[in-house]
Parts: sequence; C-alpha cells; structure tokens
Amino acid sequence: MNIKEIIEDIKQGVAEIIDEERLEILVKNFYERGENFFVKAGFDPTAPDLHLGHSVVLNKMALLQKHGGIVQFLIGDFTGQIGDPSGKSTTRKKLDKDQVLQNAKTYEEQVFRILDKDKTQLKFNSQWLNELGSVGLAELSSHFNVARMLERDDFAKRFKEQSPISVCEFLYPLLQGYDSVALKCDIEMGGTDQKFNLLMGRHLQRIYQVGKEQVVIMMPLLEGLDGVQKMSKSLGNYIGISEDANSIYGKILSISDELMLRYYELLSQISAKEFESLKENLRLGKTHPKAAKEDLALELVERFHSKEEALNARLEFNRVHSSGELPSELPSFEGEAKLWLAKALVLCKLEASTSNARRQILAGAVRVNSQKIKDDQMQLEKGEFILQVGKRKFARLRLI
Repeated sequence: MNIKEIIEDIKQGVAEIIDEERLEILVKNFYERGENFFVKAGFDPTAPDLHLGHSVVLNKMALLQKHGGIVQFLIGDFTGQIGDPSGKSTTRKKLDKDQVLQNAKTYEEQVFRILDKDKTQLKFNSQWLNELGSVGLAELSSHFNVARMLERDDFAKRFKEQSPISVCEFLYPLLQGYDSVALKCDIEMGGTDQKFNLLMGRHLQRIYQVGKEQVVIMMPLLEGLDGVQKMSKSLGNYIGISEDANSIYGKILSISDELMLRYYELLSQISAKEFESLKENLRLGKTHPKAAKEDLALELVERFHSKEEALNARLEFNRVHSSGELPSELPSFEGEAKLWLAKALVLCKLEASTSNARRQILAGAVRVNSQKIKDDQMQLEKGEFILQVGKRKFARLRLI
C-alpha cells in the first residue's frame, strides 16, 4: 500500500491539517504494525437532522476508518446544553436535556449510513463531564486565561461591540478540549470554524500529560444549494441525509456546474487521482456536466439508501423531467372549494407561507393542471387539481 497516495486521498478537500507528519506516522503504523488510531469528532445534538454539510466530516472519518482509524463519534449531550458559540454573534439559547437526548437518538440512526459501525465507538461526553465536578472544572479553567480566550474571532468581535458573552460560553472550548483528554484521541476533526476549539484539545492533552497531541484535520464549510451560504436547514438550502431518494437525486441534479465540482471534492468517495481526471475530462468536453451530476447523485443516494433506490430515483427523475410526466407518487390533500391558490400551496405543503406562494406565482413558477398561472388572486373551485411549484414539487388537491 502506497502511504503517500493514501495521505493524498485523505488530504483531498481538506482545508488545513496541523501535524501532517504525525498523521502519516499513524497510517504507516497501521499498515506496518497493525496499530489502530482513534479519530474523534464531536456533534452537539442541537437539531434532529444531519445534512450533507455534516457529512463532509463524516465522509473523511469513513475514509480514515479504511486506513486504521477507530472513530470516536462523540455526541455532546453535556456541551449541547451550553451551545457552541463558534461563529455566533449572540449567546445561543440553551436546549433542555430531553430535547438534546431526543436529537442524539436520531443522530445514532443516521451516522451509520456513512460510518462503519464495527469501527465506530459511540461516546457521550456527559460520562466524564458530569464527573468532573466543581473542583475539576476550576482546575480546567485555570489552564487558559481570558486574554487568550478573547483572541478568538467571534469573542473578540462581540467584546468590541459590547455584546454579552456569558462565562458559560468561555467554558465551551475548554470542555470540548477536555473531551480529547478523556478520549485520548490521536486525531480530532471539525470544520474550519472550530479551529480554536480543536487546538484547545492539543493544548489540554499536553497540560494533562496524555502522552500525545492530537492531529487536527479541518474541513471546509459546505455551501448550500444556492452556492453562496453555508448549508443550513434554517436557510432551506440543504440536503438532509435522511431525505428520500428522489429528493436527494433531484436536488443534486439542480446544482450549478461549479458547485458540482465542490460537492465532488467534499462529498464523493472517488480518489484524488479520479477527481483530477474528472476535472480534466470536464474541461476537455469529454464528460458532460449533466452526466457527472448524475454519477454524483447516484453515488450519494446509494450511500444513504441503496443502489436499487438510486437507480429508481434516476428513472423517476428522467420520467418527470425529461418526458414531462407526473411523479409516480403524489401526496394528496383535501380542502373546501373556492380556495385561494396561495393558501392551497400552503395547505399542500408546497410553500411555507402565502407570501412565499404569491412570489412563486408571480414569478411564473406555479402550474395548476400543467397550466402556468401568474394570477396571484386565483381561486380554485370544486374539483381535483395537480399543483406544481418549480420542477420538483408536486401535490394532488381535491376540493369539495
């Protein structure tokens, strides 16, 4: 096994690695001595669903599993009740324990769509942070001063603007760093917005004499479907890893050609060599962008569902979008006659609000029984209707 090529595959799409030399030693020791190493990534269960933005880190962890990594998938059931302040301009609202635990349960159900369960240890940081106690917390706090904490960009900005910063938020990086002490991990992974916290882990491993300092691997933040903002459920520009096969496939086919390459780099499991070959073939016109998107969509749907569902999603997409037919399954709704079209779109869950629905109607994105509608005051009488918004959202409505 060529260690250099393995490291190049690991580095693909990575924003920054701190202590790359030790990373290479860890991989080399696995192939030469059979020694495994521990890879930690923490996820605060502040929302129930994981999306492709989260999978950027998970995919890299899955790759490390193939080369000797034992993943310590850390659910921050303790720190999740504090809330990570990284990148936040205000103090985050705390979640109650029941909500955190419920979200954590859904994480367990989703992560093994990506990670190898046999090479994954599920951890909860309440196990050691509850036991830390007031004396342990006081000792932990003594290892970092306020001046250093204010070097962090988001804290510095809020301090300058005289925005409130709670002492509890200062504790968060220390507690995340202490997780690395408790787990004795060799590598910690996270997004580029986590750099301060990830380095804290190295610092505390040294202070508490763990006998190692973790390698830090930082992944870029994945852009959402708009190609501009970070992928986020609140912005509506996300693809959830638990979404149905047809939705994932259709959303991937909708992205721009430029964003497609970004998604390949961060989400696909093709090798670094294969990625460079793909870029060259696209540049020379040997591969059509639509064909490349189809391959990516098939890969992602198969990863989160199955090969059969991926192939069926492709057939369904081509049937609807290439042949102009209706989806094979439509959600059905009922209502009373003389219903305002904008309200009908909300009733059928095609739009979140009547104001959004009106904008879509005026933009010419709404069809009723295949006819484009631009009258935002249209009333629907008694009967059955097929409502469509854009290219992917359909519903059947029966008014009585």
